[in-house]
Amino acid sequence: MENNMKHSLEQITTLFDSQMLAVLSTQSQDQPYASLVAFAADDNLEHIFFLTPSTTRKYDNLIKNPKVAILVNNSVNQADDIHNAVSVTGIGTAAVVETSDRTQLLKLYLKKHPHLKGFSKAPTTAFICLSMTRYFMVNQFQNVVEIQVKS
Repeated sequence: MENNMKHSLEQITTLFDSQMLAVLSTQSQDQPYASLVAFAADDNLEHIFFLTPSTTRKYDNLIKNPKVAILVNNSVNQADDIHNAVSVTGIGTAAVVETSDRTQLLKLYLKKHPHLKGFSKAPTTAFICLSMTRYFMVNQFQNVVEIQVKS
């Protein structure tokens, strides 16, 4: 079982490294809301980071209710995706990064998204950290693997 878990984590890491964007799900007043975000994950998959203006609905939603889900997949809008695509849903909680770690964590994020350096410095831009608790990976159409994260 340990080997399967390690292999699943490697698959998730490969997927996250290959994709630039994810769909973030927040909610407000019992209504879900989905947003596209440019994301980066740390090496142990315990945290996912993204930038957002503090004036957005997604920011307001995650401040009011920090429980979030994030979806990353490698589908290319082809029929073969049913059997070939890998999709990962992560469950966690969101918080604004305001600690002394912000500079180091932002470097990790900007390594993947150097084109967002200017945006990261805007006074209205918030740097968000998702502390992940669980991942659900789906591949080969209906093969589902659940992975608990140490967070």
